[in-house]
Amino acid sequence: MTRVKILDKEFETSISEATILESINEVAKRVNHDLKDENPLMLCVLNGAFMFAADLMKAVTIPCQISFVKVASYNGTSSTGSVKQLIGLNEDIKGRSIVLVEDIIDTGVTIKGLKEQVVAMGAKDVRVATLLFKPESCMSGIKPEYIGLTIPNDFIVGYGLDYDGYGRNLRDIYTLVK
Repeated sequence: MTRVKILDKEFETSISEATILESINEVAKRVNHDLKDENPLMLCVLNGAFMFAADLMKAVTIPCQISFVKVASYNGTSSTGSVKQLIGLNEDIKGRSIVLVEDIIDTGVTIKGLKEQVVAMGAKDVRVATLLFKPESCMSGIKPEYIGLTIPNDFIVGYGLDYDGYGRNLRDIYTLVK
């Protein structure tokens, strides 16, 4: 296993880029099947989901659009427990099928808050696609329709995920060494 140091912490490779891409292709197949007649709006949650969204969009073959929203509930390695919307949605989503594209769901606070906002804006159907899901730490009751990989409740970086803004550029996913 390869180790990297980011700021004051060490991380060890836990999920290879090849495994990540394979899981994204599986998510795309399900989206293509389930939403083939819907022309969904893929709503990418920035910053972390940008890599997942880019690779997912390359594998989705049905007509769809993409937009971006920036929300935050993290500070360092732990959740703040609240959702702050930083950049709003400009598209009219009333009557549309929406796929919220998230990098990781652990507590579920961020995606639950975002899903509630999108429903309140009149979306016809709201589904969640996440690259990574931590069922052990999910307290919000959110169950994503599309899960790339289920992982343990460890802190991770890479492939868009960060530690205080660093590590997003890593091709693989790394787990914090305790």
